Amino acid sequence: MNPQFVIDTAREGIITILLVAAPILGTGLAVGLIVSIFQATTQIQEPTLAFVPKIAAVLISIYLFGNWILRMVMNFTLNLWQNLGVPL
Repeated sequence: MNPQFVIDTAREGIITILLVAAPILGTGLAVGLIVSIFQATTQIQEPTLAFVPKIAAVLISIYLFGNWILRMVMNFTLNLWQNLGVPL
């Protein structure tokens, strides 16, 4: 195991983490922005109005992207084990 292998594996892990988190965080961010604009225009400052739609959107995005996320994490893990020489 050389330093370049460790650096490449860390880089691949960081990229995988970013790709896995992006759909969920992006959905939460978009819904939060829409709810914030709605609250600013209507001057409704109800805290639950900010959280409930974001939670629902994140759960829906996990349902929609969950299969893809699981596949990405499994591919990374299997690739890591194969590179480390662990028999599968």
